[in-house]
Amino acid sequence: MDEQLSPDLKGTESEAHAQIPEFPPEVEALTTELIGHIADKWTMLVLEELANGRPQRFTALRKAVPGVSQKMLTQTLRQMERVGLVTRKVHPVIPPRVEYQRTELGHGLGKVVCHLWNWVANNSAEMQAARTQFDAVNFKG
Repeated sequence: MDEQLSPDLKGTESEAHAQIPEFPPEVEALTTELIGHIADKWTMLVLEELANGRPQRFTALRKAVPGVSQKMLTQTLRQMERVGLVTRKVHPVIPPRVEYQRTELGHGLGKVVCHLWNWVANNSAEMQAARTQFDAVNFKG
């Protein structure tokens, strides 16, 4: 499906949409659920922090992701582990040492997320101009 929706695709958005195959309801449900997780900023930031492929401890991830609370990081990592984006390894030492690492599935998603970052970078000036125009009309001071 990635090739069907690549940036090189010529034509309108409706033509691109017409090329998307029908999926079974369980795939649609999983897609909706996964988009909800990915759209969460913490998932994207954790995915980025684990991009180097090396296992990282919870405390290191918490320090590397600015603003994330312990509770939110725990929830995010559990959701990511549940759908197969990361693995969690508990080392039997005292105190327990827990490490997280991206799976192959997580690396594949990281590539997709990278396209989003690139899209934002390529369109940031246009979006900022739209914000400025919107704010000037709607938030007159």
